[in-house]
Amino acid sequence: MRTSYCGVLGAEHIDQEVTLCGWVDRRRDHGGVIFVDLRDREGIVQVVFDPDCGEHFALADRVRSEYVLQVTGRVRARTPETVNPEMATGQIEVYGLAVQILNASETPPFPLDQHNKVGEEVRLKYRYLDLRRPEMLSNMRFRSRVTNIIRNFLDQRGFLDIETPILTRATPEGARDYLVPSRTHEGKFFALPQSPQLFKQLLMVSGVDRYYQVAKCFRDEDLRADRQPEFTQVDVEMSFVSEAEIMAINEEMIRTVFQEVLDVDLGHFPSMPHNEAIMRYGSDKPDLRIPLELVEIKDLMAGVDFKVFSGPANDPKGRVTALKVPGGNEISRKQIDDYTKFVGIYGARGLAYIKVNNREDLEEGLQSPIVKFLPLDVRAAMLERTAAENGDLIFFGADNHRIVTEALGALRCKLGADLNLYTCQWAPLWVVDFPMFEEDGEGGWTSLHHPFTRPACCVEALEADPEKALSIAYDMVLNGTELGGGSIRIHNPDMQRAVFKVLGISEAEADEKFGFLIDALKFGCPPHGGLAFGLDRLIMLMTGSHSIRDVIAFPKTQTAACVMTDAPGAVDNKQLRELNIRLREKPASEKPVEER
Repeated sequence: MRTSYCGVLGAEHIDQEVTLCGWVDRRRDHGGVIFVDLRDREGIVQVVFDPDCGEHFALADRVRSEYVLQVTGRVRARTPETVNPEMATGQIEVYGLAVQILNASETPPFPLDQHNKVGEEVRLKYRYLDLRRPEMLSNMRFRSRVTNIIRNFLDQRGFLDIETPILTRATPEGARDYLVPSRTHEGKFFALPQSPQLFKQLLMVSGVDRYYQVAKCFRDEDLRADRQPEFTQVDVEMSFVSEAEIMAINEEMIRTVFQEVLDVDLGHFPSMPHNEAIMRYGSDKPDLRIPLELVEIKDLMAGVDFKVFSGPANDPKGRVTALKVPGGNEISRKQIDDYTKFVGIYGARGLAYIKVNNREDLEEGLQSPIVKFLPLDVRAAMLERTAAENGDLIFFGADNHRIVTEALGALRCKLGADLNLYTCQWAPLWVVDFPMFEEDGEGGWTSLHHPFTRPACCVEALEADPEKALSIAYDMVLNGTELGGGSIRIHNPDMQRAVFKVLGISEAEADEKFGFLIDALKFGCPPHGGLAFGLDRLIMLMTGSHSIRDVIAFPKTQTAACVMTDAPGAVDNKQLRELNIRLREKPASEKPVEER
């Protein structure tokens, strides 16, 4: 039906007759001459119809926005005064010889070039129209290219692309499962995989040695700008490898993607222990583009007559930290109040600060409501430790360790964005040496990654002091976003049972949930490990998109719904009976007020 795409025509095609197919982006009538901007996947070209076209001119006069056309015409150079440098095809135009309306279109619910003026829900409802926009098509093309580069990279290094099941059983991986009732097994449910974790480990037991998959994963969790209930990850697993070898090959893969797609050399990725990241940056995925760091002053505040500081300073689980903002004296009181509200989101009960007007004058040179509570020697030591200079501002966090870390870590990132403190465009990092466990809030332990991560210690040390156990795990971070994470896996059944024991999983429960994996470990399981990248998140970062939904063809809303297909939806009683399910009528007390 066509001889060329619209967006690829250029000066080299002048005097050639072409047939094009596409959508009407714009139509203009200039004094008896009709101009149609015809758009397809590759771009836009201007088509000109004049009365000499006869019946085709009359047909062109009928077309409207988003009509589907087939156009035959001759490529010609534009006159110098009509050249459009803003268009890739701006040096030429197509003189229309014939046109056929392949399909008409109703008036779109929103002009495609004014998508920013409509709500995202409208765009998602008519996603098939939203995807026609050049920006969205560019994102889809970008995603396809990145995926192909990743596949080629792994294929060339001996990895096998193997699919794993979508219908599987529920396993504890940190989020709620999406459950699928079984018609043939009454009262039982499949779970959609949160990751192919267990299956890729079983593939290593099988001797596959090197596996990868561009896998669909599902997690029923609260959403945000960089999360979706169904998402895509690049899953990589290898046998007979060390932590360093896995990190090296995955780092090379990401560097290759950036080099080939963006012409960016990310260079060597530095690594940082998890504890250092938490203490210096308040995050296990620090944005190293921002040159602000947290400074510990707990020891300085232990003896001050100011309980807001001295309380946490004398609490083993407390933290007192300073965050210096160079030149921060320019920050207004209103901005400070706004930052105080911001850290309150993370549980902070306030945000103390000191403006350094003259560091040499410890009595009058520091401006803050809290200065009067700090002895001169403490002021001097605090200025020395933070390396504060005249004109700087120092924020303080004092509370339990978690609140201070999360609040000041988030404040650091917000200050970096608000004050444009970024020192470079890209800042990759490996975070290593994660704790094996974290407290679950109920006196027990939960896995920081997942229960199949290998501890760095022996079974005896693990059971004796779980709090001090580190894991052989690693996260790849870019610009403050976790691109991917992985670990060396447990390949010894005794160690796997020891981890389950620390987690409070009994042998009976372990056998019921993971018996197939524990059995597999008994049959010569090789040492192995891997890593998984969030493909959607990677594309979001590389394209500079504000939301992960802009790089997924058909995403869900913030409430995990599809407004285009109206999913999730109700099912009829016949289907429910086949699944042996009955819906429970909510008591009036559980219904929203408007439904009572």
